[in-house]
Formats: sequence, structure tokens, C-alpha cells
Amino acid sequence: MWRLPRALCVQAVKTSKLPGPWSRPAAFMSTLLINQPQYAWLKELGLGEENEGVYNGSWGGRGEVRGSPRNLCSRRRSVADYEDTVKKAREAWKIWADIPAPKRGEIVRQIGDALREKIQVLGSLVSLEMGKILVEGVGEVQEYVDICDYAVGLSRMIGGPILPSERPGHALIEQWNPVGLVGIITAFNFPVAVYGWNNAIALICGNVCLWKGAPTTSLISVAVTKIIAKVLEDNRLPGAICSLTCGGADIGTAMAKDERVNLLSFTGSTQVGKQVALMVQERFGRSLLELGGNNAIIAFEDADLNLVVPSALFAAVGTAGQRCTTARRLFVHESIHDEVVNRLKKAYSQIRVGNPWDSNVLYGPLHTKQAVGMFLGAVEEAKKEGGTVVYGGKVMDRPGNYVEPTIVTGLGHDASIAHTETFAPILYVFKFKNEEEVFAWNNEVKQGLSSSIFTKDLGRIFRWLGPKGSDCGIVNVNIPTSGAEIGGAFGGEKHTGGGRESGSDAWKQYMRRSTW
Repeated sequence: MWRLPRALCVQAVKTSKLPGPWSRPAAFMSTLLINQPQYAWLKELGLGEENEGVYNGSWGGRGEVRGSPRNLCSRRRSVADYEDTVKKAREAWKIWADIPAPKRGEIVRQIGDALREKIQVLGSLVSLEMGKILVEGVGEVQEYVDICDYAVGLSRMIGGPILPSERPGHALIEQWNPVGLVGIITAFNFPVAVYGWNNAIALICGNVCLWKGAPTTSLISVAVTKIIAKVLEDNRLPGAICSLTCGGADIGTAMAKDERVNLLSFTGSTQVGKQVALMVQERFGRSLLELGGNNAIIAFEDADLNLVVPSALFAAVGTAGQRCTTARRLFVHESIHDEVVNRLKKAYSQIRVGNPWDSNVLYGPLHTKQAVGMFLGAVEEAKKEGGTVVYGGKVMDRPGNYVEPTIVTGLGHDASIAHTETFAPILYVFKFKNEEEVFAWNNEVKQGLSSSIFTKDLGRIFRWLGPKGSDCGIVNVNIPTSGAEIGGAFGGEKHTGGGRESGSDAWKQYMRRSTW
């Protein structure tokens, strides 16, 4: 069960392990946000003082009680809970798979409408628990709503072609069927949207879902599942179609090793993703990986600097640098390097920092104290490797996990720190001489998620988009690296994992194909 705190997105408290049953002094209960008038809206999401962290048609949890970083306690799953949930999900699939795809699309439409009704309060919870600014929290819920709308149409379109056969009087037909149970492990930085991308598409394809959100954003997982559960209940469908099990690495390991989980979608670090992939592959299972990004922006000498500067700023410091699509490297042609750096420093000085719920604020805190430590470590390593911090580089003197948006110049393109993804607002700026070398520098890192160039040269744009251009899954022109539209397939190459979610033909990841 998870318990709400007194403070709003200020500083993560230490995780507490509380045996149950346990007594709750009145003074302790009065500190809970949900008991304070200004946070009464939390009850609109069905949250209470204590919230079970397991849902499989009914709410429960026989494991330990954990304190959220936002001080709402949840009883996490036990081994028995996990087994019970998987069994119920598999049983629910037998019912769900028999429902025609357009009818499944209707259920997903209702889920989208239910989310739309709660978009402001759910977005506020995202801001409260994750720490991103309010407009981003609401926007993330909108992503889920949008993918539901998209999935409704897709539910009437999925299918395979009829092909010519060598045999007289015959035809070849591609049949697409659901894989079965889709496990979805999501990260703290997008605790709603990434689940939505997977959940909406998996459902219309005829799969059931088992969700494990990040331990530090479990309130969001519980609130979203309550919304979905109500829709399923209203349609007299098994709640286990969209199951939830809150927990840590142990539950993720169980899902990766479980042959009953037909597809495991994992969003997180490359380091952990590699371990997940190996465990899934060992049982010849399917995995869909969305891992790290070390994304670059390239500004050529003909670039419009009125586009480059705000785009680089937005891509580098949006969500306090905690997006997988955050710009971490900025390559600037040597003829405009100094001007771009000076303009960036001026723009950075105007960033409004503060409470994420303040509509005038554009930059909030990092998610945890651990992230602050990683930020400081990266800054020091950049200095050791010859870099110069020309802006920021310090922890802010204010309550919470606030760090200064940071610009580092003077590093070599192959500096080890520049090839390491640090989930923080640090932008490394480099000089380059020509197109050939900078395209190679863009591609030399192990990750391959997002990239962007700024230029007016049409020939260069087509070379950038072609086989010798960017090797990333997302290749942009004159826009930031961050963000993605739900209509396109989202994902990256190399150590980013190769998975594709959301639009285009990403639905095929959630189905198996047979030819007859």
C-alpha cells in the first residue's frame, strides 16, 4: 500500500518497510496529503490512505508494505499474488481473444474516454509523483488518450494480405493472431504514456496485459488501473484483462523468466534491458525493448539559429533531461559555434525554475537524490576529460532535487562521458568541420534512438535521411530530438533495443503470424 506525503515534489523520502498489520498514530495520518484539503482531488482517482498494489479482477496484495517516494504506502505483491494474477490473466485471455477486434476497439475507446474525464487530476498526480511540470503531466495522459483513439480505428484494419499461390485454385493467406499475455514494465519518466502505447495496441490485437510500473511511481499505476478496471467492470469483462502487480526488480525478473508471458515489453536503461533480453531469449520468448538514448542535434552553418537555440534548449532541459529522447550532444559547425553557445547561455539564464505545479515554471526537479548524484558525477567526469562547464553544473540551493541546467564545451567527440547516457540536463557541445565527420560522430555512440539536423540544404537533408545518414530510429529535420507522434512507430536501433511501439505497423509486435 502506498501513502501520500506532506511535501509536493520536493524531496524523496527513504523507502520504508512496514510490517502488516501495523498501527497508524493520528499524528502520522494527519501528515498524509490525501487528508489535506488542497489534495482532496486525489480521492477523485480512487486513492485512499492505503492502496493495494495488486489487481487481477480484485484488489489485494499479501507482500510487504512499502512507502512511496511521495509517501503513499502500498502492499506489494507476494509470490502467491504473482502466480494468482498470471493465472487469472491467462483465463481472462480466453474470453478477450474471442471478442471481435472492432468490439475490443470499442472497449479501448471507452478507456480513452474515461482517461479524458480524469485528465487534469491524473496529470496532476503524474506531476506530484514523478516531478515533471504540470503541463507535461497532463500531456502525458493525453498521449494515452490519443493512442486509444488511434487503436479504435486500427481495430478495424489489422490483418494480413491474400497472396498468389503456385497451386491452381489456391491462395495464400496471412493470418495474424494475438500472442496472449503481454507483460509491460514501464519506467518512472513516462509512467502513463508508455503503458498506454503498449496497452491500447495490445488490447485491440486480442491480448491481455500484466503491468509492472516503476516502484517510485506506483500511485500512478494504481490510479490508471482503477480507471481501466471500472470500464471493464461496466462491460462485464474480467478485470484481469488489464492486471497490475506493483513491485521491484524481483517481479521484473519473474516476468522475464515466465514462459506464460508471451511478450515482455520493457522500457528502462540499457544495462537492465540487456539482462531482461537475455532472460527472455533464454526461454525463446519475445521481448520489445525501449532502452537508452544518447541523442544528438547537428546545426550546420546555414541553420536558422532562431530555430536551433530554442529547439536545443527544449530538447536538453525538458523534463529536466529525463527523457529517453533528450538531446545530450549538440554538434555545431565551427563557423557558428561561439554564437550558438552564447545564445544558449542567454536562453538558459531565462529558464523559469520552481514548483512543477506553477504554470509559469518550465523546469522542475530530478526524480530522486540518486539522479542528483549521477548528475554531479557526470559533471566532474566531464571536467576530468577536458570539458569546460560554461553554464550550470551545480545543485541548486533550494529544497528538493533541483540541479542547474548545464552546458559543457571543449570535449572531444569521442570522450567517454559523451558516450554515456546520463539522465540529467547536461548538454555537451562540440565543433565540427564538415558533413561527413559529423554524420559519423552522430552514429558512433552505442545508442540509436533519436537525432536531428538543422539545415536549409535539401540535398543534405536527403543524405541525412538515407542509408549513409543517421542510424537512429527517429530521424528529424529542423525540430528537436525529444517527443514523438503516436501515429509513427516509436523506437531505436543498436543498444536502444530495436523495439517499436505506438503507431505505423508496431501492432505486429503484439501478434503472431501464420500463413495458410
